[in-house]
Amino acid sequence: MNKEEIIAIENKHYLPVFSRLPLVLERGEGCWVYDSEGNKYLDFLAGIASNSLGHGDRRLAAALAGQAGRLMHCSSLFYTEEQSALVRKLAALSGFERVFLCNSGAEANEGAIKLARKYAFKNHPGKFKIVAANHSFHGRTLATLTATGTPKYHEGYAPLPPGFLHAAYGDAGALAEVMDAEVCAVLLEPIQGEGGVNVPPEGYLAAARQLCDKHGALLIFDEIQTGIGRTGKWFAFEHTEVRPDIMSIGKGLGGGFPLAALLAAEQVARAFAAGDHGSTFGGNPLACSAANTVLDILAKDGIIDNAAKTGTYLKEKLFALKEKYPQLIKEVRGQGLLVGAQLYEPGKAVAEACLAKGFIINCTAGDVLRFIPPLTVTEQEIDFAVAVLDEVLSVQC
Repeated sequence: MNKEEIIAIENKHYLPVFSRLPLVLERGEGCWVYDSEGNKYLDFLAGIASNSLGHGDRRLAAALAGQAGRLMHCSSLFYTEEQSALVRKLAALSGFERVFLCNSGAEANEGAIKLARKYAFKNHPGKFKIVAANHSFHGRTLATLTATGTPKYHEGYAPLPPGFLHAAYGDAGALAEVMDAEVCAVLLEPIQGEGGVNVPPEGYLAAARQLCDKHGALLIFDEIQTGIGRTGKWFAFEHTEVRPDIMSIGKGLGGGFPLAALLAAEQVARAFAAGDHGSTFGGNPLACSAANTVLDILAKDGIIDNAAKTGTYLKEKLFALKEKYPQLIKEVRGQGLLVGAQLYEPGKAVAEACLAKGFIINCTAGDVLRFIPPLTVTEQEIDFAVAVLDEVLSVQC
């Protein structure tokens, strides 16, 4: 099929829930992807921060092919060596004693919400409220979109599940105002991704921890986007002295293969018993093989250090663009390879112009250009990206 036929079929039969770009991608290599017409693009979207090793990593492909030939799926009623190896690695890396494997970040957050409420039910009867932040994003299931502090995601789904509150992100005082005896958990992103790459002020996460301890509530960190090396450490909470009780991870964990996880401290995890939660495909051998390979490569190849180094380099280059175009770029912020450049105007047209010049970037929160390349990105590739952006912005002046 040619490009037009492929697009026409999807437009006719697929649910109209995505605003797609008019490209048919066929293959990728490293930080680059190629479309059906032979065009080459530098990919700073990376499957929305999921392709941690880039595209076409042969070690990951070989691991998946080998596992597919042995055992792709059984069920959670049996043990597998692949799952055992993965949960041991995640426990060692994170310090959490318990792990639950699932298929997506929304599933992981759904599990976190359930666990928090079950823990409260068993230990603190009367507590049920979940406090999240404005401009957050936690998923698209009914519970996780209710937790998401962005009203547009709520439209048309009323009545929403009760018991969810929101407070201004980064404002410890606003969080304190909504805390009461009925709050069982506070759910926060250490850095908001979809909300515009919002980095909280120093001390905010520590204040959230203190408030949870004061009110007998659990602290949940959604590290779906910030985890697995994205910020220059294995997990974003490691940049602070704050430790949550529950954490969700996903995206980069499988290197592009669907996989996510819920991690919890032993005392909290014991609120669940057999039958309280589950997933048919969660933790299947194929997904676990992918994650084991990704974690091994990240640990051995210095890729997380590369994310920290190239992230600093990227921000320096973007700060230079901000100096050059102060009337266009309002702020540059982020950590590691989760970086945002907030514009004074909507950013969709800028992202589209970059695409036309061979550079894939996306705009989130309306006016924030989000840079989330593979963790393997080089300074030379960053130079190419910034040069394209510079050219596009020069036309805006």
